[in-house]
Amino acid sequence: MNDIIITELKRIETIGGDVLHALKKNDSGYNSFGEAYFSCIDYNSIKAWKMHKNMTLNLIVPIGNVKFVFLDSNKDLIQIIEIGEKNYMRITVPPKIWFGFKGMSKNTNLVLNIADLEHDPNEVERANLETFNFKW
Repeated sequence: MNDIIITELKRIETIGGDVLHALKKNDSGYNSFGEAYFSCIDYNSIKAWKMHKNMTLNLIVPIGNVKFVFLDSNKDLIQIIEIGEKNYMRITVPPKIWFGFKGMSKNTNLVLNIADLEHDPNEVERANLETFNFKW
C-alpha cells in the first residue's frame, strides 16, 4: 500500500445522538491494531510536520473540521483534504509520507488516529513548520 486512501464513512442519525463509523477490521487500509489516540487542535493552529517510517495511520475527525496536507519523501505535494463534520471520511496514510494539519472549526477540532503500531519516538521524523515551503 503506497497511496493515501480516502474512505467515506457512515453517519447514522439516531434519537439522542448520531453514530459515527470509524474502522472495521476488513476495511481497506486496516493492517492491524497498535493504538488509538485523539489529538485536539485549536482553530487556525497548525501541527506540522511529521513522517512515520513504518506506521500506517487511519485519521478520522468526528468533531470539527481539519485540513490535512500530505507530501511525499521528496517534499512534493501529494494531496490536501479537509475532513470532519462537513465531510466525514477516513484518511489512511501509509508510511513515509510527510503530513501536517490545521484546525478549521472555531469550536473543538478532534482528530482520531487508529494506528497499526504503538507509538515509538524512534519511528517518527519531525520537522519545523518552516521546513517545507507550504502556505497554510
